[in-house]
Amino acid sequence: MVGVATLPWPAIGSVAAGIGSLALIRYVLDHRGTPGANWFIAVLLAQAVWCLGYGAGLFVFDPRSRLAFEAVVWLGIVWTGLTFLAFALEYTGRGDVVRGTGYGAFAAFGVVTTVLTVTNPLHGAMWSGFGLDPVLGVATVTYAIGAWGYLTLGVATLSVVGAVVLLVDTLLSYGPLYRREAAAVALSSIPPGIALLAWAFGVGPVPQLNLAPVMFLPHVALDAYAFGRADLFERNPTTIRTAERTAIDDLADPIAIVDLDERVVRLNAAAAATFGGADGSPLDRQLTAVVGADVDLTSAAEGGTIEHRVGGRDRTFAVSVSRLRDPAETHVGYTVVFTDVTEQERRRQQLEVLNRILRHNLRNDAGVVHGYAELLVGRVDADDRRMADAIERRAGALAALGEKARTVETLIDGEPSRRLSVDGLVRSAVADVRDRDRLDTAELDTADVGVSVTVNGPANDGGDGTANGEADVRIEGEFREAALTAAVTNLVENAIRHHDGNGSERPDGSPWVRVTVALDGDDVVVTVADDGPGIPDHELETIAAGEETALEHGSGLGLWIVHWASDALGGTVTYTDRSPRGTRAELRLPGGKDDPRR
Repeated sequence: MVGVATLPWPAIGSVAAGIGSLALIRYVLDHRGTPGANWFIAVLLAQAVWCLGYGAGLFVFDPRSRLAFEAVVWLGIVWTGLTFLAFALEYTGRGDVVRGTGYGAFAAFGVVTTVLTVTNPLHGAMWSGFGLDPVLGVATVTYAIGAWGYLTLGVATLSVVGAVVLLVDTLLSYGPLYRREAAAVALSSIPPGIALLAWAFGVGPVPQLNLAPVMFLPHVALDAYAFGRADLFERNPTTIRTAERTAIDDLADPIAIVDLDERVVRLNAAAAATFGGADGSPLDRQLTAVVGADVDLTSAAEGGTIEHRVGGRDRTFAVSVSRLRDPAETHVGYTVVFTDVTEQERRRQQLEVLNRILRHNLRNDAGVVHGYAELLVGRVDADDRRMADAIERRAGALAALGEKARTVETLIDGEPSRRLSVDGLVRSAVADVRDRDRLDTAELDTADVGVSVTVNGPANDGGDGTANGEADVRIEGEFREAALTAAVTNLVENAIRHHDGNGSERPDGSPWVRVTVALDGDDVVVTVADDGPGIPDHELETIAAGEETALEHGSGLGLWIVHWASDALGGTVTYTDRSPRGTRAELRLPGGKDDPRR
């Protein structure tokens, strides 16, 4: 019977720890792909190599063979530490660090150490003076650890300490959610770590005996608890860390973090794209300078709205401000959220203007109709024709206003873009205006309304009604059909409806309108030129201000529809005076191309 004194328990304990590590791998395999699981398998493999290599080596008393087993132990030491750090990083939601250059340096160190360990007899960088020094009935050895050997122990220890810190941080940060898992895995590294350092510095009654592999027995037990009872990979702190990152970095709304001096200390990706600009990094600059507008951070949670140009388009952002406090509830800065409300603001304008104009115009026109209808009762004379005509005209105006209201509704609801023949759509819109009964037939009959097309740049009306271009060229683009039709129709209608009969282009002074379609680079340019009295400044100022007031009613919905339609198309509309008389309206839309007809 073998006595307790001669039982090779260090070897048996080491082998048992190695077998236990391999047994755990069998269960972790089902969780491959879960954050940290693949690296946890690598940790178990490395510590199994370490434990089995040392346990088997304790049975080998041949110096040459024993040396090979000791080399295997060093490989287990370095890779256990490095893979444990990678596991902790990925498990706690820092997988990007593992894939970065920082951890790459650790991995490179592991590769170099592996090469030096295998080739140690040639240089002695890892150890020297290797010799058998049996104790307790097992083949323990003694040798002097070399400079690279101590560096390896330091890097391995640093890796384990770093991993434990990450796991403890998870325990403290996320409370009870992952407390058992993180605590078990963090504690599991302490027994073998202490034993390894004791062996490396010759501490203890039997300095040549490395007890670290034996101390992997409680390590394996704690890992088994974390995996089995505490659901190590069923509940993962990566979820919370990802959510925390998403709350700022991945949100579509621009978010800025500023300090108490209102200097920007952090921007999420959306804010960097919106406010980054081309004049250097926005970090450490005043928030006002970065966003180009004053933001009140101190008075209220809602900071109003600001205007900022993004990608060549003016955008409106609603500003929300909240105080940033540290765990001690000390005020340390502000979180500023910018929500793009451009579309909401445009709809608000549309509804507000529509409400005011409909109430104003419909009330007046309905009053005229009602008044004349009362006068017609009991009267049968020559005036009846005049009053009937007035009623008809007013009724037509009401119908036209209702149709424009429906157009506004279409613009509010929106529509998908599709590829259009722009010149064909413009020709059709102009033809519809000419043939529409609700407009004055005499004006339409005498109006010089036509369409010409060019791809050589903006059309030149030159004041003489001519335009350069080729009639056999098609201009296409990806646009919203209803919005483009509405813009062109209302520009032409406005030119004809508000003409005063004193035009400069036709001998009798009747309305003259020229519509051109041009391709200027990547922009489609639709120009409507007329020889009317021009658009009153207060009309354009009202639209530029973005709101109808009680004292400044626009004379109709036409120009508002053009404004909203161009905005929905992602374009711009400008109005300039035309010589010798009239207005030149230019609708510029991005995204066109020419398609020569064969």
